[in-house]
Amino acid sequence: MAVLPIKFTKNKRDKLAQILWVLNWVSVVTGIILFSLGIFLKVEINKRLDLMAERQLQSVPNMLIAVGLIACMINFLGGKICYDCVDTNKFLRWKLVMLPYIICTFFFTLSVLVGALMCYSMHGQLKEALTLGLRDAMRYYKDTATPGRCFLKRTVDQLQIQFQCCGNEGYRDWFQIQWVSNRYLDMSQREVVDRLRSNVEGKYLMDGVPFSCCNVNSPRPCIQYQITNNSAHFNYDYQTEELNLWMRGCHQALLDYYTNIGHSIGLTVLIIWLFELSVLTGVRYLQTSLENVLRQGDPECESDGWLLENSFVETARSNFNVIKHLGKFNQISSNGDPNIDKPPTAHYGPDNVPPKPLPTAS
Repeated sequence: MAVLPIKFTKNKRDKLAQILWVLNWVSVVTGIILFSLGIFLKVEINKRLDLMAERQLQSVPNMLIAVGLIACMINFLGGKICYDCVDTNKFLRWKLVMLPYIICTFFFTLSVLVGALMCYSMHGQLKEALTLGLRDAMRYYKDTATPGRCFLKRTVDQLQIQFQCCGNEGYRDWFQIQWVSNRYLDMSQREVVDRLRSNVEGKYLMDGVPFSCCNVNSPRPCIQYQITNNSAHFNYDYQTEELNLWMRGCHQALLDYYTNIGHSIGLTVLIIWLFELSVLTGVRYLQTSLENVLRQGDPECESDGWLLENSFVETARSNFNVIKHLGKFNQISSNGDPNIDKPPTAHYGPDNVPPKPLPTAS
């Protein structure tokens, strides 16, 4: 029994072909949108790639770019096929092409769904990549004279100013690393020397943060040094002065930013997938209805169209049997070959006389 059969008249088949022709051209535009979304996501990731550890983050934008390009090509071909299918005679040139085209389009539509799910699954990869990347960027913040790291100070400062964040998980992360270069430490001061000697690794640690952590909305000048020392500042209590520094960590700020982008793109791709699925369904109905017209031999007659000629179970069973016996076509059964055990026929000379054996030397 066919799955979801629909009866089509000649007029309905023509209208379906015309609608699908328009929808395929709309799908070309959706392919361009997918390609553009992939490029946008790739650019956004590359902007702050120095703050992320390598965690295959480029796989999602690359997937969207590839799917967008394939969508343009497949739907361009689909538009041409649907345009010719308005005329039953022109359908004959596409009859053998339509089923492989529908199968390829099905797997392409499935890849669009995979792309949407990948956008929603970016959160886990981003979380680990940002944790490790920001930790290393803060560690090399002071290395302004080291080739390959000299730009990290500016990158981290711009990040904290733009996203109004401080540190990896919070401003206290700066207390655990030396973020001031030794070039700017006055070794003649006893306090500086004592700080360096008090640390096992010889690092200059202090309860201070870079200027980019300062909250521009603070009603008082920013306090970025001796943050936890209440007596060092007038009328100051670091536990209540939340306006002095940005409280949110940059890890959470960036994670929220990219997660929102990923979810927005994922929702758009999911809508495109539903649209592509509807177009694929229409093309399948058009193909089956036109094939039934050819079987009846009357271009003006009514014909049935369906998604599957048999039920899902029967279709799955038949396809499984085809795959199961696919590797047996080239095998030769020994029971069916009557000459398998026969000795080869002896071919003698012209008079059918066996050749004489050569004399051996005594």
